[in-house]
Amino acid sequence: MKPTDSISIAANRTKVQDISELFKLRLASLVVFSSILGYLIGAEEFSWLTVLLLSLGGFLLTGASNALNQVWERNNDRLMKRTMNRPLPTGRMSVTEAIVYAVIAGVGGIAILWVGLNPLSGILGLLALFSYVFLYTPLKQKSALAVFVGAFPGAIPPMLGYIAATGTFGVEPGALFAMQFMWQFPHFWAIAWVANEDYERAGYRLLPLREGKTKRTAFQIFMYTLFLIPVSMLPWVFPQSAPMIGNISGILTIVCGIIFAWYAWKLYQRCDDQSARALMFASFAYLPVVQILYVLGTL
Repeated sequence: MKPTDSISIAANRTKVQDISELFKLRLASLVVFSSILGYLIGAEEFSWLTVLLLSLGGFLLTGASNALNQVWERNNDRLMKRTMNRPLPTGRMSVTEAIVYAVIAGVGGIAILWVGLNPLSGILGLLALFSYVFLYTPLKQKSALAVFVGAFPGAIPPMLGYIAATGTFGVEPGALFAMQFMWQFPHFWAIAWVANEDYERAGYRLLPLREGKTKRTAFQIFMYTLFLIPVSMLPWVFPQSAPMIGNISGILTIVCGIIFAWYAWKLYQRCDDQSARALMFASFAYLPVVQILYVLGTL
């Protein structure tokens, strides 16, 4: 192999890594996993083709949303330690290039969901992209209400997966949406607590109270973990004629909620970053575990 070939391969790897970071592929994988679980809950018969289209469309659409978010926030990203080495702040990628990647991915993702699955899935994907990029992103510097707004596109994946399987909307996908919607508040506030100083450098105020990392803020986070418990029970009690999941999955879901709330209670007691970080990791575990329980509960 010639030296120039090695340099070319290294450059290509760097470009691939930059696109991966622009699209936040690790985060996108969690989003896609949530949508696949939603599909498994709703599907009467498993289809590898549907899962493939749902996964590909989800990756492209989530990647496009993340890329446009970084285009919008590129100047603020330079101010934060956790984001200053991203492709746009460092200049490794131009704004035009990022937008081109995002548009191609966004159009491709929506087309796959709309044509490959069903129009309702495509509409949900489009709404998720629009609300995340054009509502949530600009609101982050203006109000903590951004967390509420961002919870809407963030809760769409399991609902989208269910609708990909059924082609219809109803109580069942609404229940999946409600659980993931409520989960996002303690999840994101735990992240905002840990990264609060970094966020402040960029002018973001994302904790629920302006006073920041205080006992009152921690108490509100704890209360939302308690609210999550009854919301997570919706697939167990609705629809009343034929609940989505069985008793064992329902009871284990409550147990998971209590454990999650315990981590939030420890944050309220201690009000420190270590407890917030523990709650953050607990939130990462809670969502897939509960959604897997939902899947098992439908078998």
